[in-house]
Amino acid sequence: MANPGTPPSSEHQALLDSLDQLIADLSQALADRDWDALASLNAQVKPTVKPLVTALEAGQMDPEPVRARLEKLRQFVDAADAGATQARAEAEQALKGMTRNRSAAKAYQNVSTNRPK
Repeated sequence: MANPGTPPSSEHQALLDSLDQLIADLSQALADRDWDALASLNAQVKPTVKPLVTALEAGQMDPEPVRARLEKLRQFVDAADAGATQARAEAEQALKGMTRNRSAAKAYQNVSTNRPK
């Protein structure tokens, strides 16, 4: 088992750095509300985390740096869920507004075309 507090090997540090970059990219995509980028980046989470978990299970890494990053990832997931809920609510309101506008336009058209001459 890796000694707690021991710096990770260069290979393990590269895995940690890769996860750090992915979390940063995910956070930026969420801030930009770039749902396509989020979907693409989300597909990278499992293949990025898996080698870290494998190294942990083999006792090759100190669990604390991995735990800290997984906590950041969990916080991101919570923020993304809140962002998606907000985006859905905004889209729903926009659709309701469009429906009201369409109904009002249709009512106006009906009143305008059915005027007695």
